[in-house]
Amino acid sequence: MLKSKQLMITSVVAGCLGLSMATTAFAEEITLNMAVPDWPPTRIMKKLFDENYKAKSGNTVKLEVDFIPWPDYYTRLNASLTSGEQKYNMAVSDSQWLGAFIEGGYYRKLNDLVDPELKAILDDMHQAPLQAYGTYPYKSDNLYGFPQMPDILITYARTDVLCHADEQAAFKAKYGTKLPCTPEELDGMDWDMFGNIGEFFQRKKGEKLAGAAAADDFYGIAYQAGKGYDFSSMQINGFLWQHGAEIWDETNIPKAQAEGVVNSDTAVKGFDHYLSLLKYMPPVVKTGSMDIFKTDELFREGKIALNIEWIGFAESAINPETSKVAGKIAFASMPGLKMADGSINRTSNIGGQPFVIMTWTDDKKIKEAVDFVKWWLSPEIQHQFASAGGQSAIKSVYNDPKYTTYRPWNRTWASGLDWQQDVWHIPQFFEMLVQQQEQFDLAITGKQDAKATLDNIAKFQQRLLSDEGLIE
Repeated sequence: MLKSKQLMITSVVAGCLGLSMATTAFAEEITLNMAVPDWPPTRIMKKLFDENYKAKSGNTVKLEVDFIPWPDYYTRLNASLTSGEQKYNMAVSDSQWLGAFIEGGYYRKLNDLVDPELKAILDDMHQAPLQAYGTYPYKSDNLYGFPQMPDILITYARTDVLCHADEQAAFKAKYGTKLPCTPEELDGMDWDMFGNIGEFFQRKKGEKLAGAAAADDFYGIAYQAGKGYDFSSMQINGFLWQHGAEIWDETNIPKAQAEGVVNSDTAVKGFDHYLSLLKYMPPVVKTGSMDIFKTDELFREGKIALNIEWIGFAESAINPETSKVAGKIAFASMPGLKMADGSINRTSNIGGQPFVIMTWTDDKKIKEAVDFVKWWLSPEIQHQFASAGGQSAIKSVYNDPKYTTYRPWNRTWASGLDWQQDVWHIPQFFEMLVQQQEQFDLAITGKQDAKATLDNIAKFQQRLLSDEGLIE
């Protein structure tokens, strides 16, 4: 009897050892190579992976990340993909690139990878980022990406300036209304108030500002007006949509027209509104270089009262090591157009980026990439990302009361998502964008009026899209 028990125990132990040895024998070291833009949200992602990630498969999975500066990112990723080097298994892609890189054969369709676990995650996701970052054609059922860092434009405000008693009194005397300074007051700001603040806070070096002599020239407002990449387009699109105008709408292919739509009277009115506020901004705006990096820099240097900027830059604004105004900032919803009923239309162009998987990635790496995405979009990791300064598109995460406690700008997040739309995803987006940015720059720098600018853009887009068979 004793021998029988000993034999049984020995067999069980041997079986367990055999299973352990088999698992070890079959475990592999797998490396996922990913291209990403170099900014805080991707740095946070890499840190969380290195500190927390354990692959479900039992494999040792490494994430090798190529951090590429934003201004060079599209060019370098495009060069890698089109060269045939097949360097990356995954990338964090801008949504506008989906059509070009899908039609080029580089981004893998993901519908077949959506199992019940992943479907549950997608069902819990806000539709605006899911459609913008994942679908091609835009708003179709074809899935190509998962949100890595969703992003929206919000207001950064200097509370030490806006809330100063002297400035409050002087503003009330000049405009007959209170100068907004708390986050809640700033949430109610429309473009008219934004313009008044821009006019009011134009101060020369040495003039009184918030009870002291201004250390440098100071300006009330700033937003994107840069010629490079998509910088001015991201802000201008919002003005057009808020006024009731449209950009060329790819969801209506082939019926969508550019001429008569892109340059409609309503679009001209919206673009004129955008241009009318530039005079209250730092003079660099007239050089075509007021991009997202310049507005961020000027705000952190303490030269602007209000800045409209992506949330992705907010972490550096509150860091004393990178910001002269850290500890003096309130965050609020982006201004919008006041409507006849008193409501404010804040329709805006969504920012942020999706994960994509490359078509040449083999099955083993695809499985690990999908498991990584599931891990990234899990509530635990999404909360960790948000608590470190990122954002989540998962409704159950951002609707959790503790979400707003992570960072002061998170109070704007849930309501802001509902206003988001996206620019075109089609393969011809880059040709359209380059020409549009050049035309916008002519207007921004005072060389061309709003109507001529939109007429030129509409004519170019009509011809290009007709030649490509996207317009009947």
